[in-house]
Amino acid sequence: MAVREILAGMPWWVKWVAIPVIAVVVFGGLIASVVGFVIGLLFKLLVFVALVGGLIYVVRKFMSSSSSRGDW
Repeated sequence: MAVREILAGMPWWVKWVAIPVIAVVVFGGLIASVVGFVIGLLFKLLVFVALVGGLIYVVRKFMSSSSSRGDW
């Protein structure tokens, strides 16, 4: 309740501009590192899925070509 009472007497720009700007300045590095980690993780996941998909494609292609050669 004390924080609500303190903020009640402040102008609107302190609540809606100054405090969020201070929070971004203070926690900006943490926010950037978390966002960077998530983006890096998603990129690695995308590369993993692409490599596994490529491997499955190559194995199926090889298996189908080797079975057709076995028919000779």
